[in-house]
Amino acid sequence: MIMKKVILITGASSGFGKIIAEKLSNNGNIVFGTSRNPKKYPKPNNYKLIKFDITSFDDSKLMVNSIVNQTGKIDILINNAGIGFTGPIEEISIDNVKKVFDTNFIGQIAIIQSVLPIMRSNQSGLIINITSIAGYHGLPFVGVYSASKASMEFLGESLNMELNKFGIRVVNIAPGDYKTEIINNRNDTKINQKSPYFDIYNQLIKKWNSNMNVSRDPIEVANLVQKIIKSKNPRIHYVIGSFIQRFSILLKKILPEKIYERLLMNHYKL
Repeated sequence: MIMKKVILITGASSGFGKIIAEKLSNNGNIVFGTSRNPKKYPKPNNYKLIKFDITSFDDSKLMVNSIVNQTGKIDILINNAGIGFTGPIEEISIDNVKKVFDTNFIGQIAIIQSVLPIMRSNQSGLIINITSIAGYHGLPFVGVYSASKASMEFLGESLNMELNKFGIRVVNIAPGDYKTEIINNRNDTKINQKSPYFDIYNQLIKKWNSNMNVSRDPIEVANLVQKIIKSKNPRIHYVIGSFIQRFSILLKKILPEKIYERLLMNHYKL
């Protein structure tokens, strides 16, 4: 008999989180998703959507304890909550930088800290971090977002070693461009027309938006999550997306750094 897994997914009201929650709950798991404002969204059929702000660090333990009181455990944590952010580093707001890292990195740590005592007591558990292919590159005008996702990649590597003896595995999934609501949730820095970055930055925003509207089906990511959950020995890193996006990571490893940088700059017309 296959036991139902108790799964906590942050940021499950839209995008990857919603699709993953639907996939895993439809397969009989007990799924709890979080949202800053669940009332804005239709009530899910097969999983619970809990009101929770990932940047309210002190509330993480309360939310986790509430789930454990209902179910007795948490088997899997999927760190999915996040925000996109773009802008020239010279002109971005430091408050926005803090918001990005609070959401994409520090808030994830607070959740991890809250679930680990439960997983350790059970001597089993799985933590999946939804990062980004952007975390493998320092991309122009996406530096802060890339840095936040790269931070989660390294955190996952460290955690996997720290938790190995407790039977807890940590996996990072880095998606490329997928057709989700990330465009609507992305915070694009508004810059003055007199800015030396104005023309190229706004051209790139239009290009990114156009690419996202014709990008891949996010069900691919949900299918990968399910595959990892069923795996007895998952890898630490998974990269998923178009061939060219996945191939770009290999190119960065094998090409001289100046040549690779020039390829990127030519691609972005810098």
